[in-house]
Amino acid sequence: MTDDDTPADDQIQDEIELDAEQLAAELAEWREKALRAAAETENIRRRAEREANDARAFAIQRFAKDLFGAADNLERALMASPRDSADPALKNLVLGIEMTEKDLQSAFERNGLKKISPAKGAKFDPHLHQAMMEQEDFEAEPGQVSQTMQPGYELFGRVLRPAMVIVSAKRAGASGEGYAPAGGSAAGGSVDTKA
Repeated sequence: MTDDDTPADDQIQDEIELDAEQLAAELAEWREKALRAAAETENIRRRAEREANDARAFAIQRFAKDLFGAADNLERALMASPRDSADPALKNLVLGIEMTEKDLQSAFERNGLKKISPAKGAKFDPHLHQAMMEQEDFEAEPGQVSQTMQPGYELFGRVLRPAMVIVSAKRAGASGEGYAPAGGSAAGGSVDTKA
């Protein structure tokens, strides 16, 4: 080896190292871009899948809302029907209405529709219930459902129609059973604060 070859070799070696560094930087940049593109593609795929699932799940929403009136009418017909009738034709009619109402509710349940019909004494939930009025009810605590006027429905956790309920009001003359009027004691008397 001669001294003249050494600087040229060093220069070539430096160029090779510089090219290798540039190639490594470019490779890292392209790798980063590929990872970002793959992540974006995965996010788009997940979003499209979620939207398709939601579309399938809630496709019956409009149709179900149209059937709520029929379900309500069947329930009202059952409540008004004479169950103790001696007439076999009337008994068969009531039985037919019961079977139809049961089949409709089964179809609702198979398709993810859940009936919201709170029992007397259930806690009022503004997310599931719509308070139509308040009235005194000595069998239910204040703020509890006193009566369900019309059942509601939810589809996969989404309320399509809230249950229309009557809520038990605070009692005006409560006699110390957990309700204390403002500024008074639970027994209904006034409290002397000047002692």
